[in-house]
Amino acid sequence: MAVLFPLLAVLIWAANTVVSKAAAGVFDPAAISFYRWLVAAVVLTPLLARPLWRRRAELRPHLPQLAVLSLLGMVMYQCLAYYAAHSTSATNMGVICALIPLLGLLLNGVVFRQRIAPAAMLGVALSLAGVLYLLGHGNPASLLAGGINHGDALMLIGSASYALYGILYKRWAPPFGQWLNLYSQVLLAVAMLTPLAASADSLAIPAAGIALVLFAGIASSILAAYFWMRGLQQLGSERTAIFMNLLPLFTALIASLTLGETIHAYHWLGGGLILLGVSLTQGGLAPLWRRWRPAAQSA
Repeated sequence: MAVLFPLLAVLIWAANTVVSKAAAGVFDPAAISFYRWLVAAVVLTPLLARPLWRRRAELRPHLPQLAVLSLLGMVMYQCLAYYAAHSTSATNMGVICALIPLLGLLLNGVVFRQRIAPAAMLGVALSLAGVLYLLGHGNPASLLAGGINHGDALMLIGSASYALYGILYKRWAPPFGQWLNLYSQVLLAVAMLTPLAASADSLAIPAAGIALVLFAGIASSILAAYFWMRGLQQLGSERTAIFMNLLPLFTALIASLTLGETIHAYHWLGGGLILLGVSLTQGGLAPLWRRWRPAAQSA
């Protein structure tokens, strides 16, 4: 069935959020950030190196744009998620990811001066209330005394960088097709992450970390992208994008089953307010991530 393709993609991306949390006890964040994209590059190179080389002359003028996209979507977003995992829960990370469409709307309004409709402003207010409720663990006033958890703050910054990535990806629309666009950004990410990897306390891959690296580098970076593109082809962009609404729920459930994380009432209420607000910003019942998410790139 066609619906299985986007469903599998979202399930993999949710599982990868849990993998990021699990990796916090195994890897230096700089190390797994590097290995994730290195594995993806190794797997994609036999398939895409020649097509990319044949189009190198066309690619050269687009390199600055592709480098910015790689920096925002693969280096900053992913690195900050791995660092955030050291001090926040996978459940929180999944719920905060639901803010990306809202952050994209705000960035479009502030940076590109796009008008924000009244319904969208209501959505912003609801989502902000949900964020404060979530980050305050059901008591938003506590944020005034204790501030935001370090990991939650990093995840918010990473989500903002990915929101900007989505905006720029659509505005620039690199003309090389999804796979070559993905592959070129992966190669650039490996190059940019090499100095960070050199700063890691250890680059060793323990036995417990092999499966985590392979999942992040192959399942999340490549297989999920393939399933998502198949969904786009068979269902269309709007019907496919609806499945992204399941990401926070899948993340919370997987984290509960595999990491023993407790899903509290503030997760349901805060996450629900965020998703309701995002729905309003996207035009009522329109797919939540329709306007910002590139067709094949993942969290």
